[in-house]
Amino acid sequence: MNCIIVDDDEMSRAIVKHFVEQTQFLNLVGICTDAIQAANTLQSTAVDLIFLDVEMPEMTGMELVKSLTSKPQVVIISSRADYAVEAFEYSIADYLVKPISYARFLKAVEKVRDSFDSQPGNNGQSQDLYIKTDAKIVKITLKELLYVEALADYVILHTATARYIVHSTMKGIEKKLSDGSFVRIHRSYIINTEKIESIEDLSVVINKKYIPIGASYKDTFLKRLNIL
Repeated sequence: MNCIIVDDDEMSRAIVKHFVEQTQFLNLVGICTDAIQAANTLQSTAVDLIFLDVEMPEMTGMELVKSLTSKPQVVIISSRADYAVEAFEYSIADYLVKPISYARFLKAVEKVRDSFDSQPGNNGQSQDLYIKTDAKIVKITLKELLYVEALADYVILHTATARYIVHSTMKGIEKKLSDGSFVRIHRSYIINTEKIESIEDLSVVINKKYIPIGASYKDTFLKRLNIL
């Protein structure tokens, strides 16, 4: 699920960011220091979940919630409990009072995930991946992603028409691609199984590229395939 953090307190933002990074099914696509910035972010970015503070200058978290005509799921994280009754009138997913533990955070986001999964057409995974390249953020639709290749401290994301170099580890990108279509077949490669053209010897062929299958990944990978 794509999520953003909206909080004017630097320490609170850092804590929630750390919790998000520890949670495999969350994909952080933005951090906002006030509600106005968040409102603008929501105009241009697909967001499934907002982690939202209440007391912020110029525009409060509750005012942001009230202003949204089509809103994502909202988990409020506030230092005060007295806004909870009003918040739940607007069908927020959960209300957490600072300081929060990871266990309480996880309980809230799992509730959101369960609600998201139950909606028609959702399978619990974002269908897009947002990456920073040059001075902009580019959206890649996951079904267009062919494979990911390791390159030192970077990864290369390959589509049929382009490739994008991103500063990330394979472990980090693997968390973002937890959709069932993606599988790691080598310490240097993650592939989209829907794009496999053939398997020859110890290689997978995707878009005429021969991608090696690592010995330690072979058995797990082949078990996932519907081989007759």
